[in-house]
Amino acid sequence: MNSVNKTMYIPLYGKAYVSKKGLFINDKKAEEIWEENSFSLKGKSKSKWLAYYMGIRSAVYDEWLKQQMAKLQNAAIIHIGCGLDSRIIRVGNESHKWYDIDFLEVIEERKKYYCENPNYQMLVGDARNCKWLDAINENASAIVLMEGVSMYLSLEEMKQLIDNLCNKFEKISLLVDCYTTFSAKISKHKNPINDVGVTMVYGIDDPKAYQNQELIFVKEHTMTPKKYVDELKGLERFVFAHLYAGAFSKKLYRLYEYEK
Repeated sequence: MNSVNKTMYIPLYGKAYVSKKGLFINDKKAEEIWEENSFSLKGKSKSKWLAYYMGIRSAVYDEWLKQQMAKLQNAAIIHIGCGLDSRIIRVGNESHKWYDIDFLEVIEERKKYYCENPNYQMLVGDARNCKWLDAINENASAIVLMEGVSMYLSLEEMKQLIDNLCNKFEKISLLVDCYTTFSAKISKHKNPINDVGVTMVYGIDDPKAYQNQELIFVKEHTMTPKKYVDELKGLERFVFAHLYAGAFSKKLYRLYEYEK
């Protein structure tokens, strides 16, 4: 498994960790997978602060997705770079057709823990090569999630992906978290993904950089809403609020919503 694929174990650990502590999300599947396998992580990858950040980020994505599903009741849900995430269980798909997309090795690993059904399919695919879109029959509307993915794609690769999505779907809602260019520069030395061998990442400073003539930037979301930070107690809440949810964190990491 290559280094980018190995990064899926970092958020898996984070979600299992916070779920077990009863914080932010209820993710028994992450707990089950982690306890069953005990994947090898080291250094900053197993930081409790990073785990809290991963947990809150997932909660924010889950909340946004539920809102979009209520608005676009027949939309296809497309989770690009799904890893071992259990959002399909946490949120559920009901009347929506749901597609989890990732590399071959990841999907092979994922199929050990998840089962497909008429409304849920796991597709082998690369965000830089959108042949997997041909396997999706829906073309009216899509809700697209890219959690922890954009930093592995150059600006040109992201714009090509967005063009392909726009060519496929009449209406799109997209949520994507991004590194800033400053964060991308320092990531070579100060990023937990270094612990699994990743050294090349990308960032943007202007959310409009991902726009094309059809997909437009709607708004920036906070990655660490106060209601989730307040689930922490005492010194942990103080430290997280100032170091991970404060002004410095915004210099590193942003969360953007787009629509077509």
